[in-house]
Amino acid sequence: MTVIKRALFPFLQRALADQRIIVITGMRRVGKTTTLRWLLDRVPSANKLYLDLERLDQRAVFAEANYDLVMDYLRNRGLDPTQPITLAIDEIQNVPNLPSVIKYLYDQYKIKFLLTGSSSFYLKNYFSESMAGRKVIFELFPLSFGEYLDFHAVPFRMRTELADMRYDTHEFERLKGHYDTFVTFGGMPDVALEQRPEAKQEILRDIITSYINIDVRTMADFTKINELQQLLRLLAMRIGSKLDISKLSQVLGISRPTVNAYLEFLEKTYVIERLGAFAGPDKTAALGRKLYFCDNGIASVLAQVSEGALFENALYNQLKHYGTLNYLAHGSTSEVDFVLNRPGQPPAGLEAKYHPVLADDTKLQRIAQRYDLDEAWLVGRYPTPAYDRYLWGGLVF
Repeated sequence: MTVIKRALFPFLQRALADQRIIVITGMRRVGKTTTLRWLLDRVPSANKLYLDLERLDQRAVFAEANYDLVMDYLRNRGLDPTQPITLAIDEIQNVPNLPSVIKYLYDQYKIKFLLTGSSSFYLKNYFSESMAGRKVIFELFPLSFGEYLDFHAVPFRMRTELADMRYDTHEFERLKGHYDTFVTFGGMPDVALEQRPEAKQEILRDIITSYINIDVRTMADFTKINELQQLLRLLAMRIGSKLDISKLSQVLGISRPTVNAYLEFLEKTYVIERLGAFAGPDKTAALGRKLYFCDNGIASVLAQVSEGALFENALYNQLKHYGTLNYLAHGSTSEVDFVLNRPGQPPAGLEAKYHPVLADDTKLQRIAQRYDLDEAWLVGRYPTPAYDRYLWGGLVF
């Protein structure tokens, strides 16, 4: 099988050099299994094994109360416990007591564990503090736009400085079709590789269905799954908006604590992210948090999302790979969509505009000066005649 490398791969390969447990976490269908198999292939020893805990027979092995029986199973599969072992285990959230088994085997044998799980919620609740310092966690997200282009063998020049992402007519014409598809359908790998729009939507609907029927039922004790589904649809219509928990509670007819529990679960299982307000280079303000989905395609199959909201959501996911993001509150009626903090650089303000114009830039620069932002840019989706002092979203790789 041909594997298209992800940006995370070099960091994972370097982590093979020590004995720490490698944990790869991320949403369902984001590419964790492919990544795990790729990583296992990098291990030169033959004393290694891949196990999938979505298989009932392999899941039953790790549900054993006697952990030595697990080692017997591994011996029967051809592993030599007198030599260093590499054990790759997929979808660990399917066995709640698995961290205890791993800790026992890790302490008793020379085993390098490579693990995947669909939720940081699971890791927080089941990986005990006794494993502190023994594991390293990598988060795998949907494709960045640069990775999307790699999947389609489209060459591009990576840009690290914001000014280098300014609108370029030739690059716009070359990449606009790919960027339009990326903004509309998101970056789930199976979706990116599918050419037919109707099939892309079918894959996305299947991902949501699997998430509800498998991940939610496996990892949460929610009794009313339909409430979570209703909340997801409401959230998809509120992309880029500050969340009003009281309003959501009233619309759904459920308590504020229940809404907060749902939101935390959705965030820990990589469906949504909430963005805090900017109050200075090293802190965030105590204001409401703005909502974004981790993938445009997931949001678009849940509700009718405006093109402007989808562009802002895509830009959020593109920019987060460059540093830490906040939004800037400016009174009660105005804000800057994103403040980007990069190591060793002053914060930069970025405002998403479907069609950027000079008046938007003038307003943004005025706000940036007031808040001591050394750099501020409009980021456009489509060009505007006679104005080109803005970044183009399709150059944020």
